[in-house]
Amino acid sequence: MKGCHLVSGPPASGKTHYARQLAAEIGACLIDSDEVAERLVRAGMSLAGLDPDDRDSPAYKEAYREVVYETMYDLACSNLPAVPVVIAGPFTREGGDSGWLGSLEQRLGVKPTAHFVWCDPETRRRRIAARGEARDRPKLEAWDDYVASCREERPLWQHQFVDTSSL
Repeated sequence: MKGCHLVSGPPASGKTHYARQLAAEIGACLIDSDEVAERLVRAGMSLAGLDPDDRDSPAYKEAYREVVYETMYDLACSNLPAVPVVIAGPFTREGGDSGWLGSLEQRLGVKPTAHFVWCDPETRRRRIAARGEARDRPKLEAWDDYVASCREERPLWQHQFVDTSSL
């Protein structure tokens, strides 16, 4: 069984960038929440008559949040016997549960090393605007409300803190 790294943090904090570097450094399979399900989520939201760019509404979270995460865990379990794995996603709700990392360890069969990637909200706003993705438009249009809904606190479980504010 190879090692597993979990990369969490708020949107545009640099999770994907950090996770890609980490995966390249250790020769790991990268499982990123956006890449795992983006096309399927867009198609499903459109078929349901919902905004395909929505990633924050109760409808999106009810329909997709858990299945996207469960799919990432399944992919990790499939790859861990052969290669190290880096799992990247917000894991916002999970950050408030001190026992969650232990539950994930039971699921994966290996204790993940957790990394929490963070930067200040203004840097995140600039990064979100610069990447120009349609799914980020609602965040930018209601930035103050969006930031107020984000979990800024570090996870309650043991983790390595990575501040990307200066990048």
